[in-house]
Amino acid sequence: MNPGELLYAETHEWVRLLEEGDTKVAVIGITAFAVEQLVDVTYLEMQPVGSTTRAAEEMGEIESVKAVSSIFSPVQGEIIAVNEELGENLQLLSDDPYQAGWMVKIRIDDETGLEKLMDYAAYEAQCGEEG
Repeated sequence: MNPGELLYAETHEWVRLLEEGDTKVAVIGITAFAVEQLVDVTYLEMQPVGSTTRAAEEMGEIESVKAVSSIFSPVQGEIIAVNEELGENLQLLSDDPYQAGWMVKIRIDDETGLEKLMDYAAYEAQCGEEG
């Protein structure tokens, strides 16, 4: 997956939008920058399938040897899939954060959260400021 084709939240989640019939689905993960900042990820927990979430609301938690961080939903909707393979192999976050390292799929029921997401250039600028 080309990171230039994704959208980004200020909190370092990425979003790939898919069309499934008349429904928009957001595939969500965390960015390579976020993974690098966390260093060694030791634990990941996401809300289960069927849960609903709002944009900017916590939908999971990630732990590393360095910190415990919340994962925020960039969109509003229902979680329709959780990447179970990721829970068994956290190395996927480092090896392939934009493809195999996806975390959840959310059926979007309100697109207003999409307006707050950044394109790749804006996200890269934000990362540059954060160092």
